[in-house]
This record gives sequence, structure tokens and C-alpha cells, in this order.
Amino acid sequence: MNLLQVRKGQLVYYKNELHKIYSVRPLSRLSIKLYRVKDMEQVNCRADELTLHRPQHLDSFLFQGSRYTLRKDKPAEVDGYILITRPDPGQLDHYTLNEFEKVGELMGDKVYTTLYNTVKPKEFLVMEPGGAPDSKEIDYLDQSLVTPEQEEEDRKLEETASEEASKTPSVGDIYLNLDNGIKSMVVALVDDEAIMGHGERVKAVDLFNSDNWTVIYATGEEDF
Repeated sequence: MNLLQVRKGQLVYYKNELHKIYSVRPLSRLSIKLYRVKDMEQVNCRADELTLHRPQHLDSFLFQGSRYTLRKDKPAEVDGYILITRPDPGQLDHYTLNEFEKVGELMGDKVYTTLYNTVKPKEFLVMEPGGAPDSKEIDYLDQSLVTPEQEEEDRKLEETASEEASKTPSVGDIYLNLDNGIKSMVVALVDDEAIMGHGERVKAVDLFNSDNWTVIYATGEEDF
């Protein structure tokens, strides 16, 4: 349905593609600020150009280039994502409708996110990586209007996201520092940093792009 009243956080379709409202400025001519969910591209528009979508179980969509399926029947996992669909924040929390949050820790039935929010199970849907067989893709309001150029753009976006994911270190990977000959294991990942076994903190991207480090064992590989 078209929107007459808008709210920050709503998922909407703009020009047939799934977006999220991140700001509403009533006195501006183009009062609604959105970003496209699949790649975070920003745009300004009017409320009457939007169609509301309420996320639900088994909805599937691209988020930052990777496909996810919303699940109400799966538990949250550390380092995975959740979508907060029924926000009921406590006094120390700072999340709103349809926030994408990364899971930092699980304690009992509650999720502690990397943004230091505490979220109860009734408030969110789990974002399971990939597209489930019984899922419904919601990237576009009308699939028949999708052009071959958009399909190719989405394919390249997923390929790029997959390549970037393959360059993310895992706990247990062992690297050799070519400058001093020290071998060290990744013992923790915090945001964009890898914490090595000897205490050094290294930007995760530097483990792949720097001339100082080379991987000698990756936990995702069968052979040592």
C-alpha cells in the first residue's frame, strides 16, 4: 500500500526496489531519505512515491550484496544478523524499527548485539544466510519489471560480496609475519580487527592485502 504517513525504519519500495527509510524531514520538498537495502545507495523522495512492505518469515532479500532469508524458527548465532521487527528497547538500548543488528553474544534467551543493545527473541527475526527453498524474494515489488541490466547488477553485487567474504579471516587461521618470522593464530575477531595469539591487533583487510602477512593455515581448508 502507498504511504500517507511515514516512519523512520519502515521498509518500502521505491522505483520497484526494496529500500529502508532512515530519516524523515517534514519541511523538506523531498522529505524522505532512504537507502537501498541491497547496496546502501542513498536517495531522497516523497512519501507518495513509496509502497510499504512489512517484513515477515521467509522473506528473502539482498543485504549489502549478500542474500538472507528471514526466519522465526531459527536461533540467532554469534556473528550472524537479526532484523528487529517489533522493537521494545530497554532504557539503555538505542535501536528502532527494522534495525539490522549483528549478534555479538548470546546469554540465555537474549541477544547482545555488537552495538551494545540487548534484544529479546520476540523482537526480531533471524537473518539466515542464503535463500531457503520455500522463501519469497522481496528485492522487487514487481519482478516482471526487472530489467536484464538490474539482474546483471545484482549478480555482480553477490559475486563481489562473496569474494569479500572469502577474504575475511576466521578464528583459528594461522598467519606468518614475513617481517619477523612469527607464526600467530587468530584468536578473536572484533569489528574489523583480528586479534592474534601474541596480542597484536591487525586490521582484517591487512592480513590479505599487506605484504607483511601470509596465511599458512586456514580453518576452511581441509589440508594443513
